[in-house]
Amino acid sequence: MRDQRGAGRSRPHAGEPEAELSVNTTHHLIADVERLREHLGLERWLLYGTSWGSTLALAYAQRFPRRVSEIVLAGITMTRPADVDWFCRGAGAFFPEQWRRLRDGVPAEDRDRRAARDWCDWEEALVSLESGGRRNPRYEEERFRLGFARLVTHYFSHAAWLADNELLAGAGSLSGIPGVLIHGQLDLAAPLRNAWQLAQAWSTSELVTVGTAGHTSAAVSSEVIRAIERFADRRGVLALDRAPDADRTSAVR
Repeated sequence: MRDQRGAGRSRPHAGEPEAELSVNTTHHLIADVERLREHLGLERWLLYGTSWGSTLALAYAQRFPRRVSEIVLAGITMTRPADVDWFCRGAGAFFPEQWRRLRDGVPAEDRDRRAARDWCDWEEALVSLESGGRRNPRYEEERFRLGFARLVTHYFSHAAWLADNELLAGAGSLSGIPGVLIHGQLDLAAPLRNAWQLAQAWSTSELVTVGTAGHTSAAVSSEVIRAIERFADRRGVLALDRAPDADRTSAVR
């Protein structure tokens, strides 16, 4: 769902001045996802989400549990106020100089562009141990930086329009839905505690801890592929169940 409201190829892009964010909330995105399922004629589907996507997948699954066959999550965050505070402040204990620049960096002139660059620099710092300090090329595009920083801070400042601990408290509604929670032991952007707490509250989930991985490590991606393939082997289809009245062109392995 990389092209949802204000992101990717959607119009208007959040990096454009005319983009209106009042209709860009978690609840709008959940409704979009459900409309997509209906449009595709799917009875149930496997959900996959990483980082913020794990928050959205959990919120959708708790709203529509009967539409979900399995869930695979990685780099898990529930966008609680405590999660946001860790990301924006607590993690500064590991990167004090980068955090100081984020805190102090916005000058009076060219405020939006400088703030967006500082935010993206902070995002880069949080994964720098696993990336080897290599910059993600997406941050080189000013329009992307503006849209990305604007959307992230919009969602963070509203705690994703969810009550505190709402997704953890609602994890019991996922009982019976198989889930795999994949998290790097060295994830500085979203500590392992998030995934551990969710696994404790979700009885049919399995926690896979990747000992040397961070938030974006390739080892985490490998575990995601392994989990999805395991579900595909079990059901004979990849990620999707077709509704009874739909055609039989499911993605078979």
